[in-house]
Amino acid sequence: MTPTLVFDLETIPDAHGLRALNGWDDSLSDAQVIEQARALRIEQTGNDFFPLHLQKIAVIGCVFRDDNGFRVRTLGEAGDDEAVLIAGFFKTIERYTPRLISWNGSGFDLPVLHYRCLIHGLSAPRYWDMGEDDREFKYNNYISRYHNRHIDLMDLLAKFNGRANAPLDQLAKLCGFPGKLGMDGSQVWDAWRDGQADEVRAYCETDVVNTWLVYCRFRLMKGELDKTAYDEEVALVRSSLSALNKPHWQEYLAAWG
Repeated sequence: MTPTLVFDLETIPDAHGLRALNGWDDSLSDAQVIEQARALRIEQTGNDFFPLHLQKIAVIGCVFRDDNGFRVRTLGEAGDDEAVLIAGFFKTIERYTPRLISWNGSGFDLPVLHYRCLIHGLSAPRYWDMGEDDREFKYNNYISRYHNRHIDLMDLLAKFNGRANAPLDQLAKLCGFPGKLGMDGSQVWDAWRDGQADEVRAYCETDVVNTWLVYCRFRLMKGELDKTAYDEEVALVRSSLSALNKPHWQEYLAAWG
């Protein structure tokens, strides 16, 4: 079995970057910098969504599926620096060369990882290989849009047509899965600022499980799994989550029914 890594980021505004680019001094706290920058952003653009290079990674959620089973977790430990999380993500790619699965990873998660990796001066040679080191990567790599080492499931299902994109939450629910629980991406900074880091990590974990389940349904549609194999994958997710015995998974399974 080819190892598969489903990933999702939760980000917060980059207070250090905003302070540096706007010339604001250290007398302002990170929260004050971000609130001031949000107000300015709304005035300029009508919304408070910051450019991708100013999105600081707070959480990286992952599902990892290989011959040893199904695992879901957030990378690193509570309080780890952003650079540690990013290094851990690319270290997994260096070690396993997994197939990457995302929902809007091409439009958001991977560009954010690129910028933040660059800012921190980190290295990710396996990820960036386009055939220079491994000849096979010339024809199938993580960077080219139409290769399958990274599958942006949202992009692929929409046939690479942005007007046809569907929200993960809605599509997951339409497929009979729980969808998002507790919050959405627009609420992450407020929750993080208010000390709810554990809740943000739990939310991110449920999102990658939603993505994995929709991907399993895609594999059934594609014919990569037959009905028996699909049912076994879904049953493995249920049993694995039940064994974790954590409140957010109990809530998730209850919503699944």
